Amino acid sequence: ARELGGERKVLRADALAHLQALPWPGNVRQLENACNWLTVMAPGREVHVEDLPPELGTSGEKESEGWQAALAAWAEQQLAAGNDAIMKQAGRAFEATLIRAALQHTGGRKREAANLLGLGRNTLARKLAELKPSEH
Repeated sequence: ARELGGERKVLRADALAHLQALPWPGNVRQLENACNWLTVMAPGREVHVEDLPPELGTSGEKESEGWQAALAAWAEQQLAAGNDAIMKQAGRAFEATLIRAALQHTGGRKREAANLLGLGRNTLARKLAELKPSEH
């Protein structure tokens, strides 16, 4: 939550039990991505089973379609709550998540991560500086 500039979340017992029962084939990377997703997408401070990413929840949606439906639901919730500038908030978190996933996938090799993302090396460096100014 600190890295993404979001609200710290708390797992309810049912959500924790559900997560503990999953096989986690992606290990730490999959868990970290789920945590990032929850930071951005879970509507409240408490995380319920139904708030989990579709690929981890009980909805049965395909992963490729689930994130889009979840994003749409998050946007509707934010707008209904009277929040504005949600494009900036979601866009930043989305970009940070993609960059983090690519860097994890490449073992931190920025040139390779930039290629995977379809970015130039300098563009990735600039985006990293914007996302984490205290680290660069």
